[in-house]
Amino acid sequence: MADLSLVRQSARELARLIRTRAISPVEVLEAHLGAIAAVNPKLNAIVTLAAEEARHAAWLAESAVMKGEPLGVLHGLPVAIKDVTPTAGIRTTYASPLYKDHVPNEDAEVVRRLKAAGAIVLAKTNTPEFACGANTNNELFGPTRNPWNPALSPAGSSGGSAVAVATGMVPIAHGTDFGCSIRIPAAFCGIVGIRPTPGLIPSHPLRLPWDPGEVPGPLARDAEDAALFLDATAGFSRISPISVAPPWRSARAELERGGDAKGLRIAYVSDIAGIGVEAEVDSICRNAAAALGGQGAKVEHIEFDASGGRAPYQTWRGFWMVGQQYQRLSQIERFGSNLRGNVEAGLKLTALDYAAAELKRAEIFHRFRALFERYDVLLTPAAPVKPYPIEMSFPNRINGKNFDNYIDWIAPAYLITLVSLPAATAPAGLSADGLPVGMQIVAPRFEEPLILSVARLIHRASGVGWPPFAAI
Repeated sequence: MADLSLVRQSARELARLIRTRAISPVEVLEAHLGAIAAVNPKLNAIVTLAAEEARHAAWLAESAVMKGEPLGVLHGLPVAIKDVTPTAGIRTTYASPLYKDHVPNEDAEVVRRLKAAGAIVLAKTNTPEFACGANTNNELFGPTRNPWNPALSPAGSSGGSAVAVATGMVPIAHGTDFGCSIRIPAAFCGIVGIRPTPGLIPSHPLRLPWDPGEVPGPLARDAEDAALFLDATAGFSRISPISVAPPWRSARAELERGGDAKGLRIAYVSDIAGIGVEAEVDSICRNAAAALGGQGAKVEHIEFDASGGRAPYQTWRGFWMVGQQYQRLSQIERFGSNLRGNVEAGLKLTALDYAAAELKRAEIFHRFRALFERYDVLLTPAAPVKPYPIEMSFPNRINGKNFDNYIDWIAPAYLITLVSLPAATAPAGLSADGLPVGMQIVAPRFEEPLILSVARLIHRASGVGWPPFAAI
């Protein structure tokens, strides 16, 4: 019988135990298969399980350990990959009926790098169709449920990966983020997720390889494990035209060198998007920011309005939707209603719309640039609301006021995407009804180690642990 206690270990501790031969990759894999069997039927996070392929890979990983071969930073660890990212020999559906039986011949570059670091691809995780939507639901597989309350949504579009990590089905998972798709699922599930600087992790084979919008990144149970994922995947590649090398050798090493909050200049902003924020969410995040002040940081509560970026983001997103689906436009009637509506909206845009959006986008970027001349880090609630009912595609109002647009509720996250900054989410605390609230941590480009350092401090002070629906 599998030892389910292993699934409560961090990714880095499992990697250490494997390196020292205290446990085997086969034992680790079987434990996580046991967790999936116990939890996934209730929450529907994993939609394709590659158990036999993973068992073979685990046997090879164990053999490498016993032979004393060089081991990667993720050697022997099972990982889950979001079902919009190609995995060689493992079904990749894009959550679309058009690809329900699709099995790619090649891995995405991020998957190749995970494997090169010793990771074992165990599963594909649920997502809305072509990752288009902030609720993880689709025609093929149905909804993924929140492990803190299965009647609620884990958000999207990396909701399956977030739930799989939060519950112990895998120690670490891959996600993608264009608007909020790593950060808000992490917030709603009480874990850590980071959207890296565009180009830091190669995005090949995206259909828009020069676009800085959609980026891959980790969902992990803490900042240290997220750093481990970055170490395995970050770095220059000629296969991606916007690929860059980070100015640091190892995110985890930088994180280990980083200590407390002393000397950090931190700005806390309740609402960068001009849409409002629930009072309880703001209170929890304010208290988490104040706790950093108690640790030696200089924390200021300021006003910073980036709401002028909402319309440019909508325009950019519209062009992006058309570009992503360009080769499938003849099949638009077979798209789900959400994806089809987004593509149709994009088709109505003009070059003048795009030019105006880019000029405004530049203005918003320079406002952020000026902010980071005064502060090291910006903190803001990751989402303005708590997790919402699974039947809702998205929350439609806040503090009694209807949103102008159906994606406005994710504006605090997508405004950071708009200006190509990195950002993470870390648990800031629990609401009165026991739901996690996430803090978004933003810093200048390539400051991922600093972001994760602050995420670690916030998470450790939050008291947010395992959700009620997790493997035991």
